[in-house]
Amino acid sequence: MTHLKDVPDDKIIWQRFLAGEVEAFDHLMKLHFRTLFHYGSKFSRDKEFVKDNIQDLFLVLWERRQNLSSDIAVKPYMMASLRRLMHRSALSKPILADTSVENTNGNFDIEFSVEEEYIENESSLVVTQKLKKLLDELPLRQKEVVYLKFFQEMDRSQISEVMNISPQTVSNLLQIAIKQLKRHWKSELLILIFIHFLI
Repeated sequence: MTHLKDVPDDKIIWQRFLAGEVEAFDHLMKLHFRTLFHYGSKFSRDKEFVKDNIQDLFLVLWERRQNLSSDIAVKPYMMASLRRLMHRSALSKPILADTSVENTNGNFDIEFSVEEEYIENESSLVVTQKLKKLLDELPLRQKEVVYLKFFQEMDRSQISEVMNISPQTVSNLLQIAIKQLKRHWKSELLILIFIHFLI
């Protein structure tokens, strides 16, 4: 029998999870917790609130596994589910200001996967800081689309599912965001920068 650690494919793990395999459920949590935490943290600064919602999400998935579809894109489905769960949780706890979701201050912080200590020279650091500043100036939904597209490598339909908007709206938001970034940098440089930070 093939062990889960030898089977990185999301769909196979998902199928086993739906069949009630505890090992698959545990692997699913370990595989997606970090991504879900990073994504949830972009909507609330309360880290414990984010963690609680992720735990609640996995609990709900386990309890409802027999009614879940076997034919889904796992990561987008889980991110969309967390987004909705956090929103509902925040509405039910309005007293806790830090739990408010979808941006108390309009924040959606995009972090680069490359740490400053690994940036080889000062010019690269300047480029990184400039790109982050430009991304931070984008409206919230444009930043989220850019994040899901370039940092989570999702396609249009997956982003549509996560954000609960139409695929055409995804395309429009992405096009507007890139146009805004192009005003400050030539498109060739922008593409090179995205490639550099996503490798």
